[in-house]
Amino acid sequence: MKKILQAAFLTQCIVLLASCTKTLELKPVSSLTSASYWKTEGDVAGYMTGIYTKFRSTMNTTYYMEDRGDAFDPGLHQGMSNAWTQNLTESTAPNWVDFYNVIHHCNLLLKYTPGIAFGNGANKNRALAEATFIRAFTYFYLLRTWGDVPLVLQPTESDDQPLLPRSTASEVMAQVIKDVNAAIDLFPETGFVNKSRASKPAAYALKADALIWKAKVQKGNATDLQDAIAALDKAIPSVSLQSDFNRIYATDNRNNSEVVMSIYFQKDEYNNSYGYYLKPNGPLVNDAVNKASIPYAETAARSQYSPSAKLEATFNVNAADVRKNASIIKGVRADGSIVGVFDNKLKGTLYNDGRAFDCDIILYRLGELILLRAEALAALNQPADAVIELEKIRARAGTGKYTGAADKQSVEREIFDERFRELYAELKRWPDIVRFHSAGTIDAYTEVPNLRGKTIPLYFPISRSMYSLNANLKQTQGYPQF
Repeated sequence: MKKILQAAFLTQCIVLLASCTKTLELKPVSSLTSASYWKTEGDVAGYMTGIYTKFRSTMNTTYYMEDRGDAFDPGLHQGMSNAWTQNLTESTAPNWVDFYNVIHHCNLLLKYTPGIAFGNGANKNRALAEATFIRAFTYFYLLRTWGDVPLVLQPTESDDQPLLPRSTASEVMAQVIKDVNAAIDLFPETGFVNKSRASKPAAYALKADALIWKAKVQKGNATDLQDAIAALDKAIPSVSLQSDFNRIYATDNRNNSEVVMSIYFQKDEYNNSYGYYLKPNGPLVNDAVNKASIPYAETAARSQYSPSAKLEATFNVNAADVRKNASIIKGVRADGSIVGVFDNKLKGTLYNDGRAFDCDIILYRLGELILLRAEALAALNQPADAVIELEKIRARAGTGKYTGAADKQSVEREIFDERFRELYAELKRWPDIVRFHSAGTIDAYTEVPNLRGKTIPLYFPISRSMYSLNANLKQTQGYPQF
């Protein structure tokens, strides 16, 4: 019965992808699971577009990579998520099915594309590289969220496939590195065709990100850190810093010189990006004398979250930091009282008919890569070299030379705080907390207000509904077992 339910669920996932057939020129659902679909280069191109669409919807959330951290305080409108409150049990745990849906479709493309004739072999290799990259990125996402997860490398095309247990985090990491290396080898270009699609520089960025996680969280070694730096040195020359921090997320400056890879949004083509959870609707800020400067919307704005007081305090360490006003805006009444505190980074676009929150999700950009390089150097006990990288980011921020203590621990703490200021709301904070906690730089249980006094694990639990479909799954260590 469980296998039948699983097959039915996966069929439903295929229907979800097939619902985009008109826009994405995919075949009807009856053809998606049969060999009759995988015949031409156009079939692969259409299917790849469908994968990107599903990838976008799956990544369009702050739940996993931000909510458990310290970047948000309660906003004006909605309640907070279970991840933010740290109320995570088998009853409240999120489901990983959307991530496995993305992986399933990557697996289908990777299975059938090699047997299809292409007019240009580079196009075939690029499609295989993109699907391999997305599978690697998705598994890295799962790994950072749940730790041990099932490792599914073939598409589920019938109900007689085995129900897999959770592979160890080390096994999943090995597959991530294997996939990202395969993608690097497959990409026919050294640079970009379209920054809203995977590329060789993006693959090098992902490789570095994963290797630093491996070194610090999975107790890897210096070779992992050295290999991460080598990967960064391949990615970094392909991009350049924007001189104006405010322009990085401007929608009239998409895929600018700093961007390595983004997920594309466009008004009326897709629902809002996750930035709308951080913005007020018009009536909430009617009392603000600076209402016109606030990126509010009359509809499709939620103000679920507010930039945290802790984030503001981290910015306030240096009053010259231009990133504060680019990231946070306060609604102020005529008497000087505060209406609310709102995100000012993911503004979207103000059109004649109102604001649309259509900022792209930037997966990797140069500002982060420089800080990853600093982090790896510091972890290798080269704090002076790490400071050289750190100061590249400080120079744009207007905060000047680093004048703090020069020892490894102090420099690592400064890199951690600099990432907070630089990458606020960019889906980086919770992995940063786990990574720096694992390395001993911080204590997550004192760093995150809602973790203080708690012993909840840093990985997410799995839900009872997931276990009911697959009894081979074991609960995440640290939570009550099923």
